[in-house]
Amino acid sequence: MPLPAQGRSKDDILEELRAKQAGDVRWQDGKTFGMVYDGGPSLHEVQEAVAVEFLHENALNTLAFPSLGAMQSEVVRITADLLHGGPDAAGFMTSGGTESILMAVKSARERGRAERGIEQPNLVVAESAHAAFHKGAHYFGLEMRKVPVRADWRADVDTMAAAIDDNTVLVVGSAPQYPQGVIDPIGELAAVAAEAGANFHVDACMGGFVLPFMEELGYELPPWDFRVEGVTSISADLHKLGYAPKGASVIVHRDKELRRYQTFVFDGWLGGFYASPGMQGTRPGLPIALAWATLQHLGREGYLRLTKMAIDAARRMVEGIRAIEGLTVLGEPEAHLVAIAADPARPEPLDVFAVGDALLARGWFHDRQTPPDSLHATVSAGNAPVIEDYLRDLAACVAEVAGARADDRATNYATLE
Repeated sequence: MPLPAQGRSKDDILEELRAKQAGDVRWQDGKTFGMVYDGGPSLHEVQEAVAVEFLHENALNTLAFPSLGAMQSEVVRITADLLHGGPDAAGFMTSGGTESILMAVKSARERGRAERGIEQPNLVVAESAHAAFHKGAHYFGLEMRKVPVRADWRADVDTMAAAIDDNTVLVVGSAPQYPQGVIDPIGELAAVAAEAGANFHVDACMGGFVLPFMEELGYELPPWDFRVEGVTSISADLHKLGYAPKGASVIVHRDKELRRYQTFVFDGWLGGFYASPGMQGTRPGLPIALAWATLQHLGREGYLRLTKMAIDAARRMVEGIRAIEGLTVLGEPEAHLVAIAADPARPEPLDVFAVGDALLARGWFHDRQTPPDSLHATVSAGNAPVIEDYLRDLAACVAEVAGARADDRATNYATLE
């Protein structure tokens, strides 16, 4: 497609963009389990007004835009407080969970090199840990050591401990892990990492803005944040159940001494002193402002309300799925992530991907994952009003597909073009 010879009008551009959107998922209807998390019309109004104010600002240099520096610091401070980070905790905002995870890997490599002289570092993860850890190992030249999970889908402490050696710079736990939504044994894993002198990162990209409010609502959860001795860093995504627009995540370190390993600093350039806390140089100011505005607008009361809606919906979803003959939920999800699979006890085989295709034809979108084959749902407050509609359609789709098998077996969680 060549660049247009003449510029196009606003109306012409919007008409074509709306036509392109016709095939997109309808997250506004609550029928998309993931990708976009809807905090409601009042929040939309605030976010859209803020977007106009900060559309063009650049967070490359916050000396030029001190407003962005102030907002980033306040977002990090609020997040650290929710994670029980204490007064010494410090961090940065990033473009999303993947960048936060990359920075955790990079920080661990740098600390291992500086404090322990490690030149051939490795990291140890359960097979349930997010793929971004593998990406980080690939980018930053670490050996990846991946170990199987337990039968309940949680990280196996003994197996992970056996994989750790003198070159281990990072051990990972998830709260919760993405595929089945269970929380790893963070306390035990952190103790193993501390004994080895390694960093221990909690991937709470999914849970960072859910689990604190669940605890406040009275749900019992295993220890998972900075209250656990040995946790050196935590990632938490504001653009998931923090209900901020993309892309806004935070990585928090236990203290500034640990945080300094994240930052790249270079003073051998004719352009002057250069320092960057993440993968990006130029960073859009818009996600920072939107994250700050979201936190301020919702406040603690708003997050408690949205969290209760999401958890109630997720638990109703689990109950309803298990009541449908032929389906099961993998593991015992502790928060808002649900993995739907065919019940192995069903006399006639059921292809859950065929069920997913039938649901998509009715407007319901799930990510697909394997092994084992399952449909993944990240349940948020925006899904709550339509959960009963979903369960009715799900039961109808199971009956509809019977013994049919989906031709497409792909489980893409990717952008390849």
